[in-house]
Amino acid sequence: MAGGPRKIAVYEGREVFEATLTSSTGVKVSVISYGAVIRDWQVPVPGGMRSVVLGFEHFEEYTKYSGYFGAIAGRVANRISGARFMLNGKEYRLQPNEGANHLHGGKRGLSRQVWDMEVLSENAVRLSLTSPDGEMGYPGRLDVSVTYRLEGNALELDCTATTDAPTPVNIVQHNYFNLMGEGDIRNHVLWLAANAYTVRDFDLIPTGGIEPVAGTHFDFRKPRPLCDAQGEPIAYDNNLVLDTGRDPSSPVAILKAPDGSLTLALKTDQPGLQLYTGSKINLPVPGLGGRHYPRFAGLCLEDQNFPDAINHPHFPNCVVTPERPYRHWCEIEIGQ
Repeated sequence: MAGGPRKIAVYEGREVFEATLTSSTGVKVSVISYGAVIRDWQVPVPGGMRSVVLGFEHFEEYTKYSGYFGAIAGRVANRISGARFMLNGKEYRLQPNEGANHLHGGKRGLSRQVWDMEVLSENAVRLSLTSPDGEMGYPGRLDVSVTYRLEGNALELDCTATTDAPTPVNIVQHNYFNLMGEGDIRNHVLWLAANAYTVRDFDLIPTGGIEPVAGTHFDFRKPRPLCDAQGEPIAYDNNLVLDTGRDPSSPVAILKAPDGSLTLALKTDQPGLQLYTGSKINLPVPGLGGRHYPRFAGLCLEDQNFPDAINHPHFPNCVVTPERPYRHWCEIEIGQ
C-alpha cells in the first residue's frame, strides 16, 4: 500500500491524513486530505531526489499562507464576475473573496476543507468530499471524487462530480511547478498547444473576447522562456484557449528546466489552461526543505474550463446536471 495514510493534524474537528504514492521509477508524490493537496512531488535526478512543486513542511501553514499550493480548487475555480450568475432564470449570489469577484469557490471552497481519503494501492489514492446545497451560494449538492494514480513518471488525476440540481462546476489542480527545485522560473522553457487566449480586464475577468496569440506575449506555439528580452520574468495570469480537435494522447503543455535536466508534459481533456507565473507569491515562512520562495518561485498550469464561463454563453458549457455529471482528466509527467 501507499505510505500511510498517517495522521498529521486535526482541522475543524476532523483528522487530516497524508499518504505517499511511489512508482517503479522512484517518483514519490505526497498527498494530504486537506484540500486534496499535493504536498510534495519528488523526482530522481543525478545525485538524489528533487522536489518539483511548492509546498510546506508543516500543515498549519497551508491554512494560513498557501496561495492554493498543490490544492484542488473549486467548486468553480478561477473567477466569477461580480460573484453572481444567472441559471435557469434565477440569479445566484456567491461569496465575494477577491474584491467584488468570486475566486476558486470562495473562502470555503474545495481547497479549504478536509476530504475523506482512501488509499487504493501503493501508487493510488482517492479523495472524496460533499459540498452541501447552498455552500458559498452555489445551488445543488455536489459530490466530488478525485483519484491520483502514479504510473512511472506520470501522475494521473481523475476527477468526477455529481449533483442533484443544475450548477456550474470547474475543478482544477493548482500545483506550482519549479523543475529546478529552487530559484525562480523565468528561464524555464514553455510550449503550449494554444492558438488563442481569452481577453481579460484589469481585475482578471474575461471580457468575452477571444483573440489569436500571434504577435502577443501569449504565443508559446514555439518553445520559449518565461521572461522578456531583458531577462525579467513576465507576470502571466491568463487563460489560453487550447487547440480543439487535438489528439487526447498528445500533450497540451511541455515545460523544460533551464538546464534540460527535467521535462514536464501535461495532457488534459479540458478546453483551457490558466498560465500563472507566481507573481503574487509573498510568504513570511519557508517552504519545503526550508527553501525560500521568492516571487515567480513556481508556475501553475491549470487545465480548466474558461474563467467566468457561466456568464459568457459562447464559452464552453460549465453547467453540470443530474443527467450530465462532471468529469475532468489530466496527466502530468515529469522526468529526465
